[in-house]
Amino acid sequence: MTNFNGTLLDGNAFLSIKNRGYAYGDALFETIKSSGGKILFWEDHYFRLMASMRIMRMEIPMNFTMEFLESEILKTLEANNLAKESARVKLMVHRNEGGLYTPSTNHVSFVISVNSIQENFYAIQDEFYEVDLFKDYYVSPSLLSTLKTNNKALNVVGSIYAKENSLNNCLLLNTNKQVVEALNGNVFLVKGNTIKTPPLSDGGLKGVMRTQLINIIKTVAEYELVEESISPFELQKADEIFITNVMVGIQPVSKYRKKSYTNDVAKTLLQKLNVKIRLA
Repeated sequence: MTNFNGTLLDGNAFLSIKNRGYAYGDALFETIKSSGGKILFWEDHYFRLMASMRIMRMEIPMNFTMEFLESEILKTLEANNLAKESARVKLMVHRNEGGLYTPSTNHVSFVISVNSIQENFYAIQDEFYEVDLFKDYYVSPSLLSTLKTNNKALNVVGSIYAKENSLNNCLLLNTNKQVVEALNGNVFLVKGNTIKTPPLSDGGLKGVMRTQLINIIKTVAEYELVEESISPFELQKADEIFITNVMVGIQPVSKYRKKSYTNDVAKTLLQKLNVKIRLA
């Protein structure tokens, strides 16, 4: 069952071909993890969505409160028998039909879809995980590049490149040739006691898990968090590299070109992340 503007529809329901998310990428989405009926990091997701809608000049409905959207997500989970299971939730907000590049309205609709997943919390990913740079196209840093919009052509083409080259993921560069993020998450680099991640001004996604990890790292006395641009040359000098998103949590990188990495810091941070979730 899919939730369209509060109405539960079966699998035979379709969006119009005039849908602006389909026609122009005029849509935003949040990918959210639910565990046992608990929506993880919901407040962060909600406020990111609201801020993104303002940037996209979408009109925020009066009923789009945190409580309303949370109840609609829970209703959708219940309708799909996932209220007590773990699930991937996709909440998409698109501008309503009408107009060409210039919309005829700024009113919006929402769609909530859910899928079952296996993992209740986050587990360290010990399997071999190789990455390389994707250099065919570059991220152009701007406020729009930090949003989760339906304009994901770069990520799609980059993912095809990774598959064709037997890679698990690729790291993206911005137009200044700085490492910005991975295809499906933010990137962190560990060197000694310093943990470094690119600033949002470099063009990377304002990730919810990125925010969680930054807050956790700031509480760990033995590590210093630095938000600075990362040069590709720094990658081979790092002790660890890991990628973060809300579905996996922390994904350690095993290999970049000829360099192999440890995952000790990633394991430590993942333990702290799971403790934070259980206490929330």
